[in-house]
Amino acid sequence: MHVLNLPPFEYKVTQLGPNQLIWDVLRRKNVVLTPEEWVRQHVVHYLADHLSYPRGLLTLERGHAYNQRQKRTDLCAFGPEGKPLLLVECKAPKVPITAAVAHQAATYNQTIGAPFLLLTNGLQHFCWRVDFEQRRNEQLHEIPSYEQALALIN
Repeated sequence: MHVLNLPPFEYKVTQLGPNQLIWDVLRRKNVVLTPEEWVRQHVVHYLADHLSYPRGLLTLERGHAYNQRQKRTDLCAFGPEGKPLLLVECKAPKVPITAAVAHQAATYNQTIGAPFLLLTNGLQHFCWRVDFEQRRNEQLHEIPSYEQALALIN
């Protein structure tokens, strides 16, 4: 497991045959601990424990249709009305955050419509505020807390 550029969190890892599993607090089950999953779990705990995103408004690997194909988002945070607020694309620590990764996430977000977009490999984090009307993105210096994100869109 990589040491990431995110605060540590309490986790439960078990071994099942050749696979290590980590307890996923959102899906309430053990999932295979891949490098990308390690990043995803860190981000979930960071958003919930440090930035006050309600766990009940976070979803992992939620399906959505794009170009008549079924895709999955890594993590999505919702606002109090149930509208997408923050779309998160997680990559393994060894996968650099490139323009192609940003394009993939922005493309997914065209159908999801989240006003904030976060790309991370656990070591690098890039967050944007998305203005769909003006068709532009503003890079943010930090990931907004839940309250900050709600205030910025209202």
